Amino acid sequence: MTRFIERHPAWALIILIAVALLAWLVFAVWPPALEDAIGRKKIFLNALFNGVTLGGLYFLVASGFTLIFGLMRNVNLAHGSLYLFGGYVGYGISAATGSWILSFVVAFIAVALVGVLLQVLVFRRMEGQDLRQTMVTIGLSIVFADLMLWAVGGDFYQVQTPSWLVGPIELPLMTAVKSSGEAVYLQYPLVRLVIFAASVVIGVAMWLALNRTRIGMMVRAGVDDRDILAATGVRIQLVFVLVFALGAGLAGIAGVVGGTFQSISPGEDTRFLLASLVVVIVGGMGSIPGAALGALIIGLAEQLGSVYIPTYAIVVTFLIMVVVLALRPQGLLARR
Repeated sequence: MTRFIERHPAWALIILIAVALLAWLVFAVWPPALEDAIGRKKIFLNALFNGVTLGGLYFLVASGFTLIFGLMRNVNLAHGSLYLFGGYVGYGISAATGSWILSFVVAFIAVALVGVLLQVLVFRRMEGQDLRQTMVTIGLSIVFADLMLWAVGGDFYQVQTPSWLVGPIELPLMTAVKSSGEAVYLQYPLVRLVIFAASVVIGVAMWLALNRTRIGMMVRAGVDDRDILAATGVRIQLVFVLVFALGAGLAGIAGVVGGTFQSISPGEDTRFLLASLVVVIVGGMGSIPGAALGALIIGLAEQLGSVYIPTYAIVVTFLIMVVVLALRPQGLLARR
């Protein structure tokens, strides 16, 4: 942080001002003139929290994608299909057993197994052939989409939220003051907050695993020079299979999350593949903190844009990506 401030004092000042302004918008009581200009504070806070929690969902998808694409150099454009498959598996398990937690476990295992098959049968035979991997996985994504459409139909499905997570929780954020002087506080769905907290825990655990463990060291070494690592006796292909399984399993977990506070339906695979690409480009390939930052930026841009500039909301997302590519092509927090 100190090094960043020394190198970029102007950007550090801009970020500090932006953080202070955001803190004031969140915690202060808005004057009537501000509410007349941009709307009620409650709407802003809901959009802000929706953006943060959507960013948590995008992170779960994009973290698996950045493991596979950014670290292992495997161009898996069927990653969105893994998300959708995990959502359908989670819905089926939840509907059959009534257990929300079990749906995550089964979805992770099922999608991780699909990831193992993809790595062994497809990517191992096309290592270093980016164009071929791209074309093959595009074809696989089309096949997977048609198979899922044939198996479950074109309806919308939603994973049942457990009873202990149903309903809102009152947050210590004042949205208005009544004429009697009584403060009104924000009510927000508990399930979204729990899922966001879980995504933070998963992100921290992944970062620690990649940067503070022997397995993470082997993965990073295998990406840089797999021949030398293999010469030391490490079974590099087994390591890569496990990493691919983890990345695919995270997409499966994200599918259950998306099915819980949104819905799952045909077409969601393409949407989340595109979101993962944008998040990885903005945050930086192979960087877990970069995926978290990119997911947060894109989630906030989508939700705030849909509230305040709904006509151009989708443009804002791609405008952010274009600006990042123009100013920092490697991404905001790319691996060195």
